[in-house]
Amino acid sequence: MIARLKGLVDSVSADSLVVDVNGVGYLVQASTRTLSNLSVGQGLALHIETQVREDAITLFGFAAEGELAAFRALTTVQGVGGRVALNILSVLTPDQIAHAVAAGDAASLARANGVGPKLAARIANELKGKLGAVALSAGAPLPIKAGARVADDAIAALAALGFRPMDASRAVSEALADLGEGAALNDVVRVALKRSAKQ
Repeated sequence: MIARLKGLVDSVSADSLVVDVNGVGYLVQASTRTLSNLSVGQGLALHIETQVREDAITLFGFAAEGELAAFRALTTVQGVGGRVALNILSVLTPDQIAHAVAAGDAASLARANGVGPKLAARIANELKGKLGAVALSAGAPLPIKAGARVADDAIAALAALGFRPMDASRAVSEALADLGEGAALNDVVRVALKRSAKQ
Protein backbone atom coordinates (compact mmCIF):
# COMPACT_ATOMS: atom_id res chain seq x y z
CA MET A 1 0.00 0.00 0.00
CA ILE A 2 1.17 3.53 -0.76
CA ALA A 3 1.12 5.73 2.35
CA ARG A 4 3.11 8.77 1.17
CA LEU A 5 4.30 10.31 -2.08
CA LYS A 6 7.08 12.87 -2.46
CA GLY A 7 7.86 14.36 -5.85
CA LEU A 8 6.95 17.09 -8.32
CA VAL A 9 3.54 18.21 -9.56
CA ASP A 10 3.31 17.04 -13.18
CA SER A 11 -0.25 18.25 -13.86
CA VAL A 12 -3.35 19.45 -12.02
CA SER A 13 -7.01 19.02 -13.03
CA ALA A 14 -10.33 19.88 -11.38
CA ASP A 15 -10.31 16.89 -9.03
CA SER A 16 -6.87 15.28 -9.24
CA LEU A 17 -3.17 15.74 -9.88
CA VAL A 18 -0.30 13.68 -11.23
CA VAL A 19 2.73 13.43 -8.95
CA ASP A 20 6.03 12.65 -10.70
CA VAL A 21 8.13 10.48 -8.41
CA ASN A 22 11.48 9.75 -10.09
CA GLY A 23 9.88 9.56 -13.53
CA VAL A 24 6.79 7.59 -12.48
CA GLY A 25 3.49 9.53 -12.56
CA TYR A 26 0.94 8.74 -9.86
CA LEU A 27 -2.67 9.89 -10.39
CA VAL A 28 -3.94 11.21 -7.04
CA GLN A 29 -7.47 12.37 -6.21
CA ALA A 30 -7.53 15.42 -3.91
CA SER A 31 -9.84 18.10 -2.52
CA THR A 32 -10.18 21.39 -4.38
CA ARG A 33 -8.70 23.06 -1.28
CA THR A 34 -5.49 21.03 -1.73
CA LEU A 35 -5.43 21.38 -5.51
CA SER A 36 -5.91 25.16 -5.45
CA ASN A 37 -2.53 25.58 -3.73
CA LEU A 38 -0.55 23.60 -6.33
CA SER A 39 1.29 24.57 -9.49
CA VAL A 40 3.07 22.47 -12.13
CA GLY A 41 6.72 21.80 -11.27
CA GLN A 42 6.21 22.42 -7.57
CA GLY A 43 7.73 19.95 -5.11
CA LEU A 44 5.34 18.38 -2.62
CA ALA A 45 4.78 15.53 -0.21
CA LEU A 46 1.30 14.04 0.24
CA HIS A 47 -0.17 11.68 2.79
CA ILE A 48 -1.92 8.96 0.79
CA GLU A 49 -4.96 6.78 1.43
CA THR A 50 -5.00 3.83 -0.98
CA GLN A 51 -8.36 2.26 -1.84
CA VAL A 52 -8.33 -1.08 -3.65
CA ARG A 53 -11.35 -2.40 -5.50
CA GLU A 54 -11.77 -5.21 -8.01
CA ASP A 55 -11.67 -2.80 -10.94
CA ALA A 56 -9.39 -0.03 -9.68
CA ILE A 57 -6.73 1.16 -7.26
CA THR A 58 -7.39 4.78 -6.26
CA LEU A 59 -4.99 7.10 -4.46
CA PHE A 60 -6.35 9.97 -2.36
CA GLY A 61 -3.84 12.66 -1.37
CA PHE A 62 -3.77 15.08 1.58
CA ALA A 63 -1.40 17.89 2.46
CA ALA A 64 -1.92 17.42 6.22
CA GLU A 65 -2.45 14.45 8.51
CA GLY A 66 -5.59 16.10 9.93
CA GLU A 67 -7.18 15.99 6.49
CA LEU A 68 -6.31 12.32 6.12
CA ALA A 69 -7.76 11.52 9.55
CA ALA A 70 -10.97 13.39 8.72
CA PHE A 71 -11.19 11.58 5.36
CA ARG A 72 -10.83 8.18 7.04
CA ALA A 73 -13.49 9.06 9.61
CA LEU A 74 -15.92 10.31 6.94
CA THR A 75 -15.55 7.17 4.83
CA THR A 76 -16.63 5.00 7.78
CA VAL A 77 -20.14 6.41 7.34
CA GLN A 78 -22.40 4.38 5.07
CA GLY A 79 -22.98 6.29 1.83
CA VAL A 80 -19.76 8.33 2.07
CA GLY A 81 -17.21 7.14 -0.46
CA GLY A 82 -13.87 8.68 -1.26
CA ARG A 83 -15.28 11.20 -3.73
CA VAL A 84 -17.99 12.45 -1.34
CA ALA A 85 -15.47 12.69 1.51
CA LEU A 86 -13.23 14.84 -0.73
CA ASN A 87 -16.22 17.02 -1.62
CA ILE A 88 -16.81 17.64 2.09
CA LEU A 89 -13.12 18.45 2.62
CA SER A 90 -13.33 20.84 -0.33
CA VAL A 91 -15.83 23.06 1.49
CA LEU A 92 -14.93 22.47 5.16
CA THR A 93 -11.60 22.15 6.95
CA PRO A 94 -11.12 19.23 9.38
CA ASP A 95 -11.68 21.68 12.27
CA GLN A 96 -14.94 22.89 10.72
CA ILE A 97 -16.11 19.31 10.13
CA ALA A 98 -15.40 18.46 13.78
CA HIS A 99 -17.30 21.52 14.99
CA ALA A 100 -20.22 20.81 12.63
CA VAL A 101 -20.45 17.24 13.93
CA ALA A 102 -20.17 18.37 17.57
CA ALA A 103 -22.92 20.97 17.06
CA GLY A 104 -25.15 18.63 15.03
CA ASP A 105 -24.90 21.16 12.19
CA ALA A 106 -26.01 18.98 9.27
CA ALA A 107 -26.69 22.07 7.13
CA SER A 108 -22.98 22.91 6.93
CA LEU A 109 -22.11 19.34 5.93
CA ALA A 110 -24.85 19.42 3.28
CA ARG A 111 -23.05 22.28 1.49
CA ALA A 112 -20.80 19.69 -0.16
CA ASN A 113 -21.71 18.26 -3.57
CA GLY A 114 -23.34 14.84 -3.26
CA VAL A 115 -24.34 15.33 0.38
CA GLY A 116 -28.10 15.58 0.86
CA PRO A 117 -29.88 16.39 4.14
CA LYS A 118 -30.29 12.72 5.12
CA LEU A 119 -26.64 11.85 4.52
CA ALA A 120 -25.50 15.02 6.31
CA ALA A 121 -27.62 14.09 9.33
CA ARG A 122 -26.19 10.55 9.28
CA ILE A 123 -22.62 11.92 9.20
CA ALA A 124 -23.31 14.28 12.11
CA ASN A 125 -24.93 11.47 14.10
CA GLU A 126 -22.43 8.67 13.43
CA LEU A 127 -19.27 10.75 13.88
CA LYS A 128 -20.38 12.53 17.07
CA GLY A 129 -17.65 12.04 19.66
CA LYS A 130 -15.23 10.51 17.14
CA LEU A 131 -13.65 13.58 15.52
CA GLY A 132 -12.63 15.89 18.38
CA ALA A 133 -9.21 14.47 19.15
CA VAL A 134 -8.49 13.59 15.54
CA ALA A 135 -9.37 16.65 13.52
CA LEU A 136 -9.14 19.62 15.84
CA SER A 137 -5.81 21.38 15.73
CA ALA A 138 -3.97 22.01 18.97
CA GLY A 139 -4.98 25.66 19.08
CA ALA A 140 -8.68 25.12 18.44
CA PRO A 141 -11.08 24.99 21.37
CA LEU A 142 -12.75 21.66 22.01
CA PRO A 143 -16.46 21.48 21.17
CA ILE A 144 -18.60 22.56 24.08
CA LYS A 145 -20.58 19.98 25.99
CA ALA A 146 -24.12 19.79 24.69
CA GLY A 147 -25.60 19.71 28.20
CA ALA A 148 -24.10 23.01 29.32
CA ARG A 149 -27.12 25.30 29.85
CA VAL A 150 -25.26 28.58 29.43
CA ALA A 151 -23.57 27.31 26.27
CA ASP A 152 -26.88 26.14 24.77
CA ASP A 153 -28.53 29.48 25.57
CA ALA A 154 -25.58 31.41 24.14
CA ILE A 155 -25.67 29.39 20.91
CA ALA A 156 -29.42 30.01 20.64
CA ALA A 157 -28.83 33.74 21.14
CA LEU A 158 -26.19 33.85 18.41
CA ALA A 159 -28.40 31.80 16.08
CA ALA A 160 -31.16 34.38 16.60
CA LEU A 161 -28.65 37.01 15.44
CA GLY A 162 -28.07 35.11 12.20
CA PHE A 163 -25.08 32.91 13.07
CA ARG A 164 -24.91 29.45 11.49
CA PRO A 165 -24.99 26.69 14.17
CA MET A 166 -21.37 25.70 13.47
CA ASP A 167 -20.14 29.32 13.75
CA ALA A 168 -22.21 29.90 16.89
CA SER A 169 -20.81 26.75 18.51
CA ARG A 170 -17.23 27.74 17.69
CA ALA A 171 -17.68 31.32 18.97
CA VAL A 172 -19.28 30.15 22.23
CA SER A 173 -16.63 27.47 22.84
CA GLU A 174 -13.90 30.12 22.34
CA ALA A 175 -15.70 32.50 24.72
CA LEU A 176 -16.03 29.79 27.37
CA ALA A 177 -12.34 28.96 26.96
CA ASP A 178 -11.58 32.62 27.74
CA LEU A 179 -14.08 33.10 30.57
CA GLY A 180 -14.24 29.68 32.21
CA GLU A 181 -17.19 27.34 32.67
CA GLY A 182 -18.86 29.46 35.39
CA ALA A 183 -19.33 32.50 33.15
CA ALA A 184 -22.68 34.29 32.97
CA LEU A 185 -24.75 34.08 29.78
CA ASN A 186 -24.46 37.80 28.96
CA ASP A 187 -20.66 37.67 29.27
CA VAL A 188 -20.40 34.60 27.05
CA VAL A 189 -22.53 36.19 24.31
CA ARG A 190 -20.62 39.49 24.55
CA VAL A 191 -17.19 37.80 24.26
CA ALA A 192 -18.39 35.49 21.49
CA LEU A 193 -19.62 38.47 19.47
CA LYS A 194 -16.36 40.36 20.06
CA ARG A 195 -14.24 37.38 18.97
CA SER A 196 -16.37 36.82 15.87
CA ALA A 197 -15.99 40.47 14.87
CA LYS A 198 -12.19 40.09 14.85
CA GLN A 199 -12.23 37.11 12.47
